[in-house]
Amino acid sequence: MTQTKVAEKIILPTPFAVGDVNVFLIEGEKLTMIDAGIKTKEAENALESQLNERGYTISDIDQVILTHHHSDHCGLVDLFEGKDLLGHEDNQRYLVRDDEFLDWQREYFTGISKKMGVPKEYMKYANNVESMYTYSGSKPLTGFLKEGDKIPGLEGWIALETFGHSQGHLSFYHEATGSLIGGDLLLGRISPNPILEPPKKKGEARFKPQLQLNESLKKIEKNKLDIVYPGHGSNITDAYSLIEKRLRKQHERAMHVKGLIGEGENTILELAVQLFPKAIRRDPALALFETLGQLDYLESIQKVEKQDKEGVLYYRVTTHE
Repeated sequence: MTQTKVAEKIILPTPFAVGDVNVFLIEGEKLTMIDAGIKTKEAENALESQLNERGYTISDIDQVILTHHHSDHCGLVDLFEGKDLLGHEDNQRYLVRDDEFLDWQREYFTGISKKMGVPKEYMKYANNVESMYTYSGSKPLTGFLKEGDKIPGLEGWIALETFGHSQGHLSFYHEATGSLIGGDLLLGRISPNPILEPPKKKGEARFKPQLQLNESLKKIEKNKLDIVYPGHGSNITDAYSLIEKRLRKQHERAMHVKGLIGEGENTILELAVQLFPKAIRRDPALALFETLGQLDYLESIQKVEKQDKEGVLYYRVTTHE
């Protein structure tokens, strides 16, 4: 039986503000790549070059496994024709992108825009959902992974469901070495965005990604974590203290939002403008999702309550503290 090695980092460029993205090569019974970078020629050339430095070519990769469906992590999957592509089943709709799913996204984000107090013309996610996939690959998953599944061809590695940044987000854990390939769950320099996604079916409850992110961090904290290989930035060797910092900072940000509300009431848009005066112009969706995440958290600890007025949500501080 081939001994599985610890992950090797390959760094690929992106055109995004977050900077480079990491993919990871693991040698085992199956030569495995975790994530696939972004769909640009620059990223493809960087991948080919760094594989060549290690004595491999793209055709040598036996399988690709996704942490999640965002374009900087799934962009080059189409290079791996005829190879296995594994991930959580929720990623499939973002890779296939059929008309029914795109129509559902438009409908969902149009409705959410109104609830947030945002005019539809300013909600990029509602107006042009196709633009979100400019840098995404379209190869469908050939197999699904879920909580606790063993990774084929990689002895000792299992999948963990770590939702929040996306609904199909997986991390991959190797207990013997205390190694976690964490995707965008835990990053050294920044906290991941709690990105809102449509439910799988109409009528299902809205996801609360900030609460999910917090639970996912608490979940991995229970494991031996000697090293975390993140989707962006340097490897993390102080995971426990970083998790504590992320949870503490998130609580502080939420309490700041509570302070902004004061004795009045505010829409999500009004609060987002105060929290992110620059980002709300550059990427309004992310600013709004971050703000909504803090409000979900405050509501979960009974610090705020909301009221629907003609289809728009207004938040105020609870009076029974």
